[in-house]
Amino acid sequence: MAEADSPHSNECPVARTLEAIGDRWSLMIIRDAFDGIRRFSEFQKSLGVAKNILASRLKTLVEVGVFDIGPASDGSAYKEYVLTEKGREVFPIVVSMRQWGERYLFKPQETRSVLLDNARGQTLMPIAVFSSSGQPLGPADCHRVRISAQTS
Repeated sequence: MAEADSPHSNECPVARTLEAIGDRWSLMIIRDAFDGIRRFSEFQKSLGVAKNILASRLKTLVEVGVFDIGPASDGSAYKEYVLTEKGREVFPIVVSMRQWGERYLFKPQETRSVLLDNARGQTLMPIAVFSSSGQPLGPADCHRVRISAQTS
């Protein structure tokens, strides 16, 4: 990857995030990890992705700190991919994408999966964006500013 193509060369946080975790397979791997999948063979079976693609995406997700590689929890010789704190913090992104898909990409009676909370067994509240004072915000209520690195 050329330096100009590096995720660290772009000033936009959205662009950097997409470079790090934004392709389909990476997000599906992370989704499966939230469902408890930890081994290469389990990801491959669940996703049906080619082994070379899976290996490449897992390598990148380890490099960017979404996963750590650890010993298998059952004591076998296998290695497991364990979500880091950084990886667990992708959860709201995945939930937001899920909720958008549920709302706009399925017909009312079409079969789909739903995400339920463990404590009550109910669907989640829609994810929303709020101001620091708790007011709901939409795109027209926000603006971007550039923050330059400051030297001391």
